Amino acid sequence: MNFIKQMKAKYLLLAHYLGIVLMLNGAILLLPLVTLLFYREESAEAEFFIFPAVVVGIIGLLIWSITRRHEQQAKVSIKEGGIIVVFSWMIICLVSAMPFVLSGQLNFTQAVFESVSGWTTTGLSVVDVTKTSHTFLIWRSTMQFFGGAGIAVIVLASIIGPSGLGLYSAEGRTDLLLPNITKSAKLIMTIYIGYIMSGTILYIIAGMPAFDALNHAIAALSTGGFSTVPNSIGEYNNLAIEFITLILMLLGTVNFAAHYLIIKGEFKKFVQLGEIKLMFFVLSIMIPLVTFFSMNELYQHLGKSLRVAVFELTSALSTTGFSTVSYTNWNDFGILAMIILMLIGGGTGSTAGGIKQYRIYVLYKSLMRNLKGFILPSKRYEEISVNKPEGKVFLKSQEIINVSNFIFIYFIIYFIGVSIMLIHGYPLRESLFEYASSIGTVGLSVGITSASTPVFVLWAQIVGMLFGRLEILIIFYAIIKIFKDIKMIRNKTRTI
Repeated sequence: MNFIKQMKAKYLLLAHYLGIVLMLNGAILLLPLVTLLFYREESAEAEFFIFPAVVVGIIGLLIWSITRRHEQQAKVSIKEGGIIVVFSWMIICLVSAMPFVLSGQLNFTQAVFESVSGWTTTGLSVVDVTKTSHTFLIWRSTMQFFGGAGIAVIVLASIIGPSGLGLYSAEGRTDLLLPNITKSAKLIMTIYIGYIMSGTILYIIAGMPAFDALNHAIAALSTGGFSTVPNSIGEYNNLAIEFITLILMLLGTVNFAAHYLIIKGEFKKFVQLGEIKLMFFVLSIMIPLVTFFSMNELYQHLGKSLRVAVFELTSALSTTGFSTVSYTNWNDFGILAMIILMLIGGGTGSTAGGIKQYRIYVLYKSLMRNLKGFILPSKRYEEISVNKPEGKVFLKSQEIINVSNFIFIYFIIYFIGVSIMLIHGYPLRESLFEYASSIGTVGLSVGITSASTPVFVLWAQIVGMLFGRLEILIIFYAIIKIFKDIKMIRNKTRTI
């Protein structure tokens, strides 16, 4: 009986945190209404946000009130944190789709797709931005803002106390900026908002309208890629705007703990980070190759070829999804390069998706260690070290195994997604590109994703985006944990 009481208390604690998340979701739903102060002709759309905000807010408040006495009874482990994170993301994505459904702009599948794309900072879209109001455009950016920061960080920074390490870790964040978990979360939000404000001002100076500037600054730093114009950044054909976007995309794809090194002036430690070295190494190799073997076929001037290659490849690796050109006339090598970079993805503890540069770097270090072991037997058991924001870290064999397992599962899901697209009649090249963009939470498209995309393909992309954003193993751990607890409760009940 004690066991059952403990399990009940644990899940009441989880419900308590879900109640907090629901209340926050209700508050977030009201934020787009600020635009009505500037675009009063859209005031009729307020009800599409107010109604779901009130409903979800009341439900969250009731759950929080009923379970409040369990708040301080236990700490959240990474396993329980995984359950909270997974359920929070699913509930928030469903609730956030409601304004699109209530307004009649999208059907249920399309609305969930747009919501998931926003919260996972993917940027693939089934919305026609030329026919979408400012209120809904800012709603898309609002989802990317909070999705980039992460539900765990938002909750920790606003309400939950220092005991929330499990929730923080469950969202794929392992590097603490400060010893205190809540202070780290608040510092992340401060850095995040500071960059967005700076980006917005720079965009306006460069000639972008204020509304577009705010939306693009949010989308660039969150590595989201939602745009307010049909041709993304290419709509402006402005070198200054492209340069600002490049900086914001790179900032968004770098670990927040690494940003803290810059703030402290520790630039030497920053450039020595394994992920940073890998990122610039990959770009320094791929940009010249794509420039000479792909872009030179399309553009007469080397400057234009280099400009396109730098922007598009950075957008792919950072998993942002902004573009300045179409990919319909790119050759196979250029498309392959984009697919590889989208699969690699950005940095851990950042707003980016993909396999993550840290894991690729760990595999590289492991490969080098093994090769040295064959050539130089005395080095066979050399420890693998990686420079992280907190300093040099020596990796255990289990961590290397975990990285390998993650990448293996990642590619299984990737090829399942590609196969679903092939079954629906899409060409192999386009299928490989589009699903790499989905599971990598990138947002670049070769034309498959649209309002006319088959329902089953959209749901396959939804699953890919969620797996890409939430860390695959955390989702599996959460599901296994729930079923394991249910089984244990049943067995205990039978023996009573």
